[in-house]
Amino acid sequence: MAKEYGYLVNGKWIESGKKREVKSPYNDEVVGVINVPTPEESKNALDGAEKAFEKFRDTPSYVRSEILMKIAQGIGKRKEEFAKILVEEGGKPLKTARVEVSRAMTTFTVAIEEANRFAQGEMVPIDIVPGNEERFGILRRFPLGIIMGISPFNFPLNLVAHKVAPAIASGNVMILKPASQTPMSALLLGEVVMEAGLLPGGLNILPLPGAQVEPVMNDDRVKKISFTGSDEIGWELMKKFAKKKVTLELGGNAATIVDEDPPDLEFAASRNCWGAFYQAGQSCISVQRMYVHDKIFDKFMDSFLSATKALKLGDPMLEETDVGPVIDSESADRIMNWIGEAVDSGAKLLAGGNRDGRLIEPTVLTNVPPTCNVSCDEVFGPVVHIERYGDFDEVLSRVNNSRYGLQAGIFTKDIKKAFKAYNTLEVGGVIVNDYPSFRVENMPYGGVKDSGVGREGLRFAIEEMTEQKLMVVNLKN
Repeated sequence: MAKEYGYLVNGKWIESGKKREVKSPYNDEVVGVINVPTPEESKNALDGAEKAFEKFRDTPSYVRSEILMKIAQGIGKRKEEFAKILVEEGGKPLKTARVEVSRAMTTFTVAIEEANRFAQGEMVPIDIVPGNEERFGILRRFPLGIIMGISPFNFPLNLVAHKVAPAIASGNVMILKPASQTPMSALLLGEVVMEAGLLPGGLNILPLPGAQVEPVMNDDRVKKISFTGSDEIGWELMKKFAKKKVTLELGGNAATIVDEDPPDLEFAASRNCWGAFYQAGQSCISVQRMYVHDKIFDKFMDSFLSATKALKLGDPMLEETDVGPVIDSESADRIMNWIGEAVDSGAKLLAGGNRDGRLIEPTVLTNVPPTCNVSCDEVFGPVVHIERYGDFDEVLSRVNNSRYGLQAGIFTKDIKKAFKAYNTLEVGGVIVNDYPSFRVENMPYGGVKDSGVGREGLRFAIEEMTEQKLMVVNLKN
């Protein structure tokens, strides 16, 4: 029988009159039942969070550090339970689900260090103007208050951790709306957080439909919105809540450049193959576009296609599965339509292109016109297109020819080219000699253009969740 989850408000797990089944994207089996709060019940979370913040804002760093350590340990004790839920609710292959659980533990562990560091502050010289010889300034960061976190389905544990951990580390409180498709891992994390000793109201979890969360965000007590999801929704939130602080981590269209003399061609091929197809391509830094130098194109393609054909597509609960289903049938329909559009426009299909329900074969295209959706928009599916290039300046322009700018990768032995890419590419991060899908938890992570505004990554998320405040002291009087 599927487990039923209450929602979390003010330290209590609450059942409601409205329940919703969560189904596996792989086989449509019911894997859990969640309780959905009413709008009135949702507003109770604001009252609890407000009271919690008044207490938590002054909690010493060692107490926050102890809570974060216990959360990391609590996740570790239930590692397989978390991994299984990630497989069931999101279709994530078991091997990558385990990686996500380990990453979430790391996220909370890094937050421990940041909890002890963020409030150190700095001295500001005030005596730069005559008459201020006995004045000095102290600049520190202070928590904002109630943070609204909205998380996506593709990494429903670790991307939740990237909101919850910095909020706790910096003395803020959070109301979290997990993705509708994958709420169970967030609710299980809520159990671990409360067991770790976070005060009631410090974390509230509302598994609401997207349209019903706006009244909560609209409340003046919510000081910041941290949103990870589609660019369409994200920029609309920015418009609606212009007076709140907003961090947007949105879509991507990640590109990789493979220079004529990469350090290791086989590594570049296999690594970018995994970057294109892990998580069934449902990652905002999934490798979607590749530009390979003419001199090595054919050799590279042989290696890339060989690595692609070796991937195992199927049941995500099996240890050997590399690629599982996409999240829903609507997404599968769209992805297949975009593949068809590219082929009809003259693209050549080199691998994949077939579908079985929500399982889509890892698909490789070439000669894709830049106006096709699989090139200019975000596929968010197991599709990559690989093109030739000859001139380095020209390929940098091709990478920049996108409304997105999250991360990009370049494989080269030429340090001058690496720095030219770093200086020229319109992205939030340039990864040298690895795929653009690379991320570790303490990195500043975020993009430019339609990919968002602000940064995540523990220290950088804390900066987004806090406000600087200056105190000037006059010792003369």
